[in-house]
Amino acid sequence: MTFSAYYLLGPGRYAERFGLDFEDFAVGQRFRHRPGVTLSQQDNTEHALDTMNSAMLHFDAAYAGHTGWGRPLMVSTLTAQRVIGLCAKTFARRRRLPGFDEIGLRAPVFGGDTLYAESEILAVDPGDDPDAGVVRVRTRGLNASGAEVIDLTYRAEIYRRGRGPDADPGGPPVDEPRFEAYDLVDGDLRERYGLFFEDCRPGERFTHHPGYTFLREEAIGQARRSMEFAPGYHEGPPVVSEMFVLATATTAATRTFGRVVANLGWYDIELPTPVRAGDTVRAESEILDARPSRSRPAEGVLSVATRAVNQRGEPVLSFRRSLLVHRRSADGPYGPAGYG
Repeated sequence: MTFSAYYLLGPGRYAERFGLDFEDFAVGQRFRHRPGVTLSQQDNTEHALDTMNSAMLHFDAAYAGHTGWGRPLMVSTLTAQRVIGLCAKTFARRRRLPGFDEIGLRAPVFGGDTLYAESEILAVDPGDDPDAGVVRVRTRGLNASGAEVIDLTYRAEIYRRGRGPDADPGGPPVDEPRFEAYDLVDGDLRERYGLFFEDCRPGERFTHHPGYTFLREEAIGQARRSMEFAPGYHEGPPVVSEMFVLATATTAATRTFGRVVANLGWYDIELPTPVRAGDTVRAESEILDARPSRSRPAEGVLSVATRAVNQRGEPVLSFRRSLLVHRRSADGPYGPAGYG
């Protein structure tokens, strides 16, 4: 068993929980983090402008075209930020990063490049902090061709078992192969993300993790981008756009249903309590039905009911959804793309 990503809350009811406790780390462990992320020139420009980076090499294509790079170079701190973020599934129990020994830039990154992260545990120091120990990590950022573009060596404070936020997942880890957090590949632990169609059983329920806290700025921003002019979405403690609430509750399920091919439709959508800026929403899903697709033999169709509540336990959303999911027994994109 290569650790579990699910904990048993009751018969047929499971809680998602990601990240290893400090006690789970050992010197020499190697992790292949998934998924990767494709960076765009828009990401590059926004990061440069948001951080007041005045080096025009990153956002002025006419200027960059006359340099040795020939096009805008990705901001190095954006590359570092994304690569550290890609490690979150394994290091989700991290308290903070107290320091970096080195951040080495090995190759240029440009808009359109896809990055992946791999980490090795260099040292494990229990120390005397009752809440956390320190893990020394080397993380490498690779592009889709496997070339190393960045190399970071740093220290991470990781909560001990039973300490820190979300220390109690609500039950014991589930010792079933379908719920394993990693595949063992050439001695490395490659992160898994989502259940195959064959792993989805009607009647089972999954509590998704983490919740989503809606910020006032993003609530108003979403309304503006949707051309929503009703004052209630802009003034006072604004109401969060119903479609944005639906989007976040749907995507909360992607930690379990991450092998989705496409959504086929939503049904019976109810929003009994408005969501306002500052609310935190948590979602739970139940598999209602699972059947092979009649037209797409490599995929199956799930019918899933999702319910979401706010921090006061008030129901804010419920719906049914149909979605296509990859089958383990078929040739899918995972092997060719370096996923499990």
